[in-house]
Amino acid sequence: MTLTQLSYIVAVDKYRHFATAAQKIYITQPTLSMQIQKLEDELGVLIFDRSKSPVVPTAIGEQIIDQAKVILSGSKHIEDMVSVKDGELKGSFRIGIIPTIAPYLVPLFLKPFSERHPNVKLVFEEALTSEVLEGLHEDHFDVGIIATSTNQHIYEHELFSEPFLGYLSPGHDFSSKDKLCIDDLYSQDLWLLNEGHCFRDQTIKLCKKNNDKLKHSNISFESGNLETLKRLVEQDYGITLMPYLAMQDHDTRCTNGVIKEFMDPVPTRKIRLVYSREFLKQNIVNAFVETIKDSIPDELKNVKDEMIVD
Repeated sequence: MTLTQLSYIVAVDKYRHFATAAQKIYITQPTLSMQIQKLEDELGVLIFDRSKSPVVPTAIGEQIIDQAKVILSGSKHIEDMVSVKDGELKGSFRIGIIPTIAPYLVPLFLKPFSERHPNVKLVFEEALTSEVLEGLHEDHFDVGIIATSTNQHIYEHELFSEPFLGYLSPGHDFSSKDKLCIDDLYSQDLWLLNEGHCFRDQTIKLCKKNNDKLKHSNISFESGNLETLKRLVEQDYGITLMPYLAMQDHDTRCTNGVIKEFMDPVPTRKIRLVYSREFLKQNIVNAFVETIKDSIPDELKNVKDEMIVD
């Protein structure tokens, strides 16, 4: 019995599909199946009922998987102990990060962190907020970077506050305004992200503020990423909202879109680093937070929390 085999049965239990589990943990399906079969042969029991789709654990399999999670968590504690030996920062560090933050924030701090701490291997995975929180609970991630508060029992560092921006087509009625106000959004048809993205939920909350009659009639199109929404606006179609960092490298000389700030109170979201336990990688957590705060644009280091949208 090996830790690798235990991690494989936990993965299959999570995804309930051998091929999907293999893909998610970056191995081939034959390797995954062979190692789980070897474990079952060694124990003399069936861990999964393969006759059902999706596959499900057997009764004894459920007990084995629960114990495997305990053992894998304990092994991570040992890795944590080694990672702080002699005060040196080293080891792997898995980060779950939501898609509306990842492509804009990670490039800012990745190189500075790697230069300061060359023996720490950063492993990033984009995931929705619910998936990040689940990954923390299951010890799949060491930390998460999200943009909403949570009622779960996790630890939290506030990294920075990020204002919302309006992004409008040149022919939009509001393109000549100096700044937008929240009231402007009440009657607008907006491009939004798909369900599951917290930035979508925050946008809807903002549009509904003080306007209980607003339903979903102002949602024109839904997309899986912010870049698609940008392209739609640039084709002279409507208006969308963007987080500040998503527009930092935006070259208005090469596009047709118009960026608009909001007048006070400026809608803002809090970017947070969260983790599920005070573990011995705390020194890496602290170094990670410090580097991120050092790397963000100066304009975000003193943003007032004027209207936090959670």
